[in-house]
Amino acid sequence: MSGILDLLNSDLGKQIVSGVAGATGNDSNKTSSVLTMALPVLMKGMERNATSPDGAAGLMSALSGKHDGSILNNLSGLFNGGVDEAVKKDGAGILGHILGNKQEGVQQVIGQKAGIDASSVANILKIAAPILMGYLGKQKNEQNVNSSGDIVGLLGGLLGGNSASSEQNFLEKVLDADGDGSVV
Repeated sequence: MSGILDLLNSDLGKQIVSGVAGATGNDSNKTSSVLTMALPVLMKGMERNATSPDGAAGLMSALSGKHDGSILNNLSGLFNGGVDEAVKKDGAGILGHILGNKQEGVQQVIGQKAGIDASSVANILKIAAPILMGYLGKQKNEQNVNSSGDIVGLLGGLLGGNSASSEQNFLEKVLDADGDGSVV
């Protein structure tokens, strides 16, 4: 199974980076840098949320319904003419659910490391979050993940083989300001 960062290096990933960069008015290289740092952190947050029965059930429900992967079938439609406000609102909700009160800190740290302001990071992540959820939904369907218990394994598998683990560890340490061992 390929990791989440392999997605960004694929043709689909290049289309996502280009589309998100265009939709937010940011440079493609900086957008790619933001996504390379942010996607593993978001997935780690989801993995931690999914360790509770309620969190796993909620994620399974989202990946079986609204975020089943269909967003990936028409990325050109998503990006042409500007990204719909409903997608950004959905993204904001996803980020709030995954990161909670750490969201601003995540955006600031990633922005500093990517050389971009935190509000631009926020805009990038609002569009990327529903795409990430769609990707996870597609992986869930392809790998026949049918139970809440298996969702943690799916997330862990996609995080494994992560060449940016030092980046992720750095971000986790910076974001764990309260010292509880969790970025969320």
